[in-house]
Amino acid sequence: MHPMLNIAVKAARRAGQIINRASMDVGHLKVSVKQQSDFVTEVDRAAEAVIIDTLREAYPQHSILAEESGATAGSKGESDYQWIIDPLDGTTNFIHGFPQYAVSIGLAHKGVISHGVVYDPTSNELFTASKGAGAFLNEKRIRVSSRAKLAEALIGTGFPYRMFDHADAYLAIFKDMMKKTAGIRRPGAASLDLAYVAAGRLDGFWEFGLSPWDMAAGTLLITEAGGLVGDLAGETDYMATGNIIGGNPKIFSQLLQIIAPHKTAKLAA
Repeated sequence: MHPMLNIAVKAARRAGQIINRASMDVGHLKVSVKQQSDFVTEVDRAAEAVIIDTLREAYPQHSILAEESGATAGSKGESDYQWIIDPLDGTTNFIHGFPQYAVSIGLAHKGVISHGVVYDPTSNELFTASKGAGAFLNEKRIRVSSRAKLAEALIGTGFPYRMFDHADAYLAIFKDMMKKTAGIRRPGAASLDLAYVAAGRLDGFWEFGLSPWDMAAGTLLITEAGGLVGDLAGETDYMATGNIIGGNPKIFSQLLQIIAPHKTAKLAA
């Protein structure tokens, strides 16, 4: 395992310990509302702090982009390396005791994601990837599914929950997906959904309006597992737009075809 990926794993596991301890008494957590249907807890902040401390101890010169604390420069100012962190993806699930949430840590080098970790503390499943070295689940190599027919495919998604500008377009796509796939799932933690695509548990995934920390690690997992990731046009702008499609190569192209008629200029931006 690459030394930088090893540090990311160490940080994710430390955060997972905090999350697991807190999960035993979620009823007493302090919960704040950032915006409609967007929550943050003391656990998010504590998990983020231990991740940042772990990364800073090893790489003080690297910059950081974290969901709760934003962007910070390294000890020497701007760096070619940036850690992209979601300390608790699926906070709404967590505060309801719904066991579908994860720690997500990605590392970008000159804007290209080079290492990624998605850690599910409830199941102790650790998804890891390094660019050019493959994707793994608990150190066992994983691949995207080989399913070719959309009618047999299980597809993941995320419902709009903060901004509803594209709700009509989303619902139209959802309706088409219902008719043309074997099923749709919305567990509520995008980083895990992407990891599940990499592991072949889902054949594809689409969502609008994600943030970089939701996608950084998961997208690398998919590509290193032999899959494809793109924006709504199939291009590589998903980290900027927040609109993403992922899947095994055959399902990916079919998802693009379903979504294409529903795109608007505003949605594609």
